[in-house]
Amino acid sequence: MSQTGTLMGFVHRRRRGAELFLLVLALAVGIGAYAAVGLGVEGAVPADILGYGGWLTGLIVAAHVTVRFVAPYADPVLLPLVAALNGLGLAVLRRLDLTYEASGDPHTFARQQLTWMTLGVILFIATLILLRDHRVLQRFTYTAGLIGILLLILPFLPLVGREINGARIWINVAGFSFQPGEVAKVMLVIAFAGYLVLHRDALALAGRRVLFVDLPRGRDLGPILAMFGVSMMILVLQNDLGSSLLFFGLFLAMLYVATERAGWLVVGGLLFGAGALAAYTFVGNVQNRFNFWLHPMDYYDASPGSYQLVEALFGQGWGGLIGRGFGNGFPERVPFAYSDFILSTIGEELGLTAIMAVILCYGLIVERALRIALISRDGFGKLMAVGLGTIIALQVFVVIGGVTGLIPLTGLTTPFLSYGGSSLVANWVVIALLLRISDQARRPTPRLDPVDEAGEDSETTQVVKLR
Repeated sequence: MSQTGTLMGFVHRRRRGAELFLLVLALAVGIGAYAAVGLGVEGAVPADILGYGGWLTGLIVAAHVTVRFVAPYADPVLLPLVAALNGLGLAVLRRLDLTYEASGDPHTFARQQLTWMTLGVILFIATLILLRDHRVLQRFTYTAGLIGILLLILPFLPLVGREINGARIWINVAGFSFQPGEVAKVMLVIAFAGYLVLHRDALALAGRRVLFVDLPRGRDLGPILAMFGVSMMILVLQNDLGSSLLFFGLFLAMLYVATERAGWLVVGGLLFGAGALAAYTFVGNVQNRFNFWLHPMDYYDASPGSYQLVEALFGQGWGGLIGRGFGNGFPERVPFAYSDFILSTIGEELGLTAIMAVILCYGLIVERALRIALISRDGFGKLMAVGLGTIIALQVFVVIGGVTGLIPLTGLTTPFLSYGGSSLVANWVVIALLLRISDQARRPTPRLDPVDEAGEDSETTQVVKLR
């Protein structure tokens, strides 16, 4: 097969060479940051730099080779962006491991994260190999929805559900903790995309017009009310504001894209605002998070208090524009600096410049997802790409917004950066699905010639002649 294909005069390039070049730069970021951690904290390049660099390079090369052979027309930018973020996250986790070890509280977050990354890349490869056409997933619309709801219910079960830091979003199976909501978000994207493709015409019908906005008909409010109920259940029973916002915002964004009706945004925004106000009034954990956000210094010494947020804000302020450098900050002062607040560690030691670079990488991932949606040839693929991009956009917004004091803390992890196996593995699968949709959208269709090689009229020409 040639490196280019033609369709209606347009040239479709595979761009695998460009992807490989960007992956080299991404590996330079990850391995270079790992070496910088050793130099900054211990004064020498880590002794395991060859083993670590070789393993990380092997994972990324395996992912690239898989894309090259089974999804040759896929987007060339997504994989390098993810590789750079994942590599930087591993380096920051190694920096925290060294600090915890020096203080007498040893951890192996970086080693465990590399193990989870290996599993994530394996599932990434398996997804691309086994799923040759994303449209097959539309057959499992209601099955995926049922699985997603069951996964959200699992943390409520008495034997496996666990409550950590006031949020009941975990399950414990055979000694391993897992956050089923990370898998549920992928299942719900598939379910929402399949449902909206079938029912978007009915949902797009406008009802009453209020203040220049066409509100939906009352009879069509069932889906949004059902999703509102699920999000409020998560907010009240799981005490998890971030997941509630993520799932409801995901459905609302996909609904708006499918129907192009701003009235759904108005109705959804009012519903979630009313639900959040009720939760603030009656749910103590939600009220605490709002109080810590509005008056962080007043609750610094309280229990529970805003110590975590205040230390993170001071650390980022101390880091300034270019940071203190690896090993010259005190990120261990922030509880859960390896997960929820890993961005504050980056801000303190690498500065505002690094935070802006990280945000830019996430912005490019979301932009590429929306670009894939624009060029996708089928409605299911369009909505699925929008949903997967919305997942990353909302998660990054609520995490970075909470760490920087823009919005109340939510407790979600930063994709590809934070320590957490369930989040990392699920997000690698998200990227695999986006690449599969992209390959399908950018792949040229066979060119139809009016006359075949034997000189006989093709079927298309014969039909035209009959007409």
